[in-house]
Amino acid sequence: MSATLTAPAPAPVTDRPAHRDGNVLRWLAAYTSSMVGDSVYYIALSWAAVQAGTPSQAGVVMAVSAVPRALLMLGGGVIADRLGPRRVVIGSDVVRCAAVLAVAALLFLTSPGLWPLALLAIVFGTVDAVFMPAVGALPARVTSRDQLARVQGMRGLGIRFASVVGAPLGGLAVAVGGATAAFGLAGLLIAVSVPLLVSVRLRELPPDDKAAARGDTAWRDLVAGLRYIRRHRVLAPLMPAIALGDLGFVGPLNVGLTLLADERGWGASGMGWVLAGFGTGAGAASLLLTVRGRLPHAGQVAAYAILAGSVAIGGLAFVPGVLAAVGVALLIGLLAGLSGATCGALLQTQADPAYLGRVTAVSGLVSLGFAPLSMPLSAAAIGAWGTGPVFVISALVCGLGGVVALGVRDLRRAELPR
Repeated sequence: MSATLTAPAPAPVTDRPAHRDGNVLRWLAAYTSSMVGDSVYYIALSWAAVQAGTPSQAGVVMAVSAVPRALLMLGGGVIADRLGPRRVVIGSDVVRCAAVLAVAALLFLTSPGLWPLALLAIVFGTVDAVFMPAVGALPARVTSRDQLARVQGMRGLGIRFASVVGAPLGGLAVAVGGATAAFGLAGLLIAVSVPLLVSVRLRELPPDDKAAARGDTAWRDLVAGLRYIRRHRVLAPLMPAIALGDLGFVGPLNVGLTLLADERGWGASGMGWVLAGFGTGAGAASLLLTVRGRLPHAGQVAAYAILAGSVAIGGLAFVPGVLAAVGVALLIGLLAGLSGATCGALLQTQADPAYLGRVTAVSGLVSLGFAPLSMPLSAAAIGAWGTGPVFVISALVCGLGGVVALGVRDLRRAELPR
């Protein structure tokens, strides 16, 4: 396998913009196909779990993957840096594809109940712990540093495309052939990414960078990565800024929005329109970064976007109707997409590529490990105090991320490379 993965020659240095670079476009196609497969997988898993058990049991199946993902994410960053991000991404996609197709075959042959679904969720969570850091480290190996911000925007567009296309595609597969067909489709979509990734050419890291970033053991690699982040003038404050922004954002825009729509009588269609407004705004922010390729005063842009977005989050609970809520959600999506894409671009361009797996793992642990904890807390708080106070508190937490970004000079003055 290793000979196959290292076959493509290192990517030559080129001045071609990322959106016109075939090497980058192959990577983007592979990433998008994998993300669409993920969306279809979650639809299939939720449908199969509801059919096989009670709603509470289905909820456990859907949530169980978060445990290994959170516990193993930091180790996954070490693996991505030690083995190389492309090799890890390809291996992860092969494992995920095989697991999904195995469950599809099992459902086709018999009715096994919930246990294979729970096992599949655990496998996905475990693989995600190495897949996500490797995905974050890969762009720096496929394009030049001055194109990383544009690639971040392109990646955001891929995520938006996957969320828009994946859900209805998964629903159609379930309607046509049940969970078996949906799992099969998810496996095929994930499989498409493998040959595309094999064809992507990589930039080799300088030997001195590799040696400086790698210790004798995996544990020393992890310690070295954490020390690198702690001592970095931009990355060190960027991590709490991302953490606070996500903690204040995830609760209101997930469980909080559902409870708000129910409280106001907007119904499922109204909530769908609000989510569509958010997705449109976030997609517009990614498109802006893709087209521009670089935003001046990136640190300040991220800080002010977080602050303005926090105000919009607080205001969402007090809008008079669905139309106004859609407008506010559009603004939230635009500002959150802008701050998220800018923070991601700063992370990509400020970190040494030899450490990017571990850097991405830390930021991923913050976003995917800690931030989801705000969802049950938000639900409980809304039940006790109502939507208004909880949305305002969430807005204050989110705004603290902007305060951190503005308060630390090196982050505030951080720029994206030209």
